[in-house]
Amino acid sequence: MTIQLMQGQFTAHEAIDIITKIVHVKIKFHKDKIHVNANEEDIKMREKRIKQLQKELFEVRNFIEAKKAKIEMNSSMEIH
Repeated sequence: MTIQLMQGQFTAHEAIDIITKIVHVKIKFHKDKIHVNANEEDIKMREKRIKQLQKELFEVRNFIEAKKAKIEMNSSMEIH
């Protein structure tokens, strides 16, 4: 099954807003799991993933802000 999450052109501001909100939801998911799970290995993995998401968000924001045109975005989620 596939869910189409977004498809189309967006202004830079809209694209950054959408991507930021999605990444923040994922970061919150990992933070919530850290509080629930006391397993040190799992906590380290989640902290690493949070840092990676933050870095990628910073990079994509810079990329979008450098473009002076509409942003084409297409995203879907496959569920197996």
